[in-house]
Amino acid sequence: MSKERLYIFDTTLRDGAQTQGVDFSIKDKEKIALSLDALGVDYIEGGWPGANPTDTEFFQKKHNFKNAKLTSFGMTKKTGHSADNDNGLSAILNSNTSAVCLVGKSWDFHVDIALGISNEENLENISESAKHFIKKKKEFMFDAEHFFDGYKANPEYAIKCIKAAYDQGARWIVLCDTNGGTLPHEIIKIVSDVTKVVPGKNLGIHAHNDTGNAVANTLAAVLSGVRQVQGTINGLGERCGNANLMSLIPTFFLKKDFSSKFEIGINNKNIKNLTECSRLLDEVLNRKPNMHLPYVGAAAFSHKGGLHVSAVQKNPKTYEHINPEEVGNNRNIVISDQSGKSNIISRLRSININIDEKDPKIKKLLDEVKDREFIGYSYDGADASFELLARRIIGEIPVYISITEYDVSVKKNSSGDIISSAKAQLKVDGEKILCEGEGNGPVNALDNAIRQNVDKLAKYSKYLKDLKLVDYKVRILNTGTEAVTRVSIESTDSKGKNWFTIGVSTNIIDASFKALVDSLDYKLFKDNAPASL
Repeated sequence: MSKERLYIFDTTLRDGAQTQGVDFSIKDKEKIALSLDALGVDYIEGGWPGANPTDTEFFQKKHNFKNAKLTSFGMTKKTGHSADNDNGLSAILNSNTSAVCLVGKSWDFHVDIALGISNEENLENISESAKHFIKKKKEFMFDAEHFFDGYKANPEYAIKCIKAAYDQGARWIVLCDTNGGTLPHEIIKIVSDVTKVVPGKNLGIHAHNDTGNAVANTLAAVLSGVRQVQGTINGLGERCGNANLMSLIPTFFLKKDFSSKFEIGINNKNIKNLTECSRLLDEVLNRKPNMHLPYVGAAAFSHKGGLHVSAVQKNPKTYEHINPEEVGNNRNIVISDQSGKSNIISRLRSININIDEKDPKIKKLLDEVKDREFIGYSYDGADASFELLARRIIGEIPVYISITEYDVSVKKNSSGDIISSAKAQLKVDGEKILCEGEGNGPVNALDNAIRQNVDKLAKYSKYLKDLKLVDYKVRILNTGTEAVTRVSIESTDSKGKNWFTIGVSTNIIDASFKALVDSLDYKLFKDNAPASL
């Protein structure tokens, strides 16, 4: 039996851009669009030409997409203007995209309140706008705004609105749950009713997540007949967001109830770009990724409880619904105070430490982890610090740079500038080396004191020159005069390798120092630097 085609329409660059705190630059839009094209989506809605300079400029650039159709967005013509003389439609036409998506009202309440025109005038605006672009040989889509609320209030008029576009030859009629309040059982009933008037092969769904049901509503709509799916990367969007394509795409591709009936334009190779696409968006937005996103989150395939880990080692299907590698993600065995022997052994194997399961060093390592987490350490997200701890206990890591003393000071000069400086006494091959540095804070000063003097550390200079600290987080674990501080540092190098280290102390500088030293040691170990003599 031949499968029906589902079309994936991404609106991250348009609807996603309406998210509070999101402001895409031209370069941001280009990065995201290229990632979506590499993934293999069918349509990329690039924005609203004429609405703002960024969107207008984006459409003026040449985009050589391999898989996706660049789509411009706008609204139906205004009452009192012909389609040929409507400035908004002209801007869209000048964007030179082969596909156009226009939004129009389909709820009579909005026609009256928001537009202040008659129901008949709204129908004319939809019809004439569709006719205008179809005459220009554009693939035309009509976003029926507030369709589900409109249908519930006045089904006859809501149907007239979508028919006004479809009867003119619109390729797609997209049913929008604009307020995000419709529930899956309502979606099933209404879409089923609509397919009696407009064929499912011409219907799309655009769901918002205000009840947390955007993905569920989209799946319900597909099973009820629609064949175009709109959404965004990571569910980005106004208020509570849009349907999350990072959940929908792998569900269509990997879940039998959908994969046996439908096919999408994303192949086995490209779907492995899914996690990368998700995390690129967070990188562009300079925000911490949601670890718990389905399929693509860093914790989506994490296992912490000892019984779970033991079962996963025997067969991953015991606690994983798919193979994480299918979507470009990976399995993560979490080390914590809840860890069992299975967690430790699995984690050791993941970092290529092969050790007999009966070796007493395993219990020693497990006890050490639990003792350290009791005083404030957390190895959930500190992969490098855990590996160093494990290798030190097992005896597989040498001594590199010994830092015997350090001194950090902060002062305010007569000009009002805050100056942080640091001195560190290092020891390499038995030789004492004094290093000094300044920075925009005490931790940065200490880091600079060690690493800006790499020429003094001739033995290690080539290993440390490309080391960068990209993130620094502080958490106060308790309050009062004896507060314990936990510092987490994320580091990277020219090879694009990222690692996380951790330090805990009652003193923030000392906690930072411990995390910093772990970062240096991890870098030297991974680069096979020679041991200090």
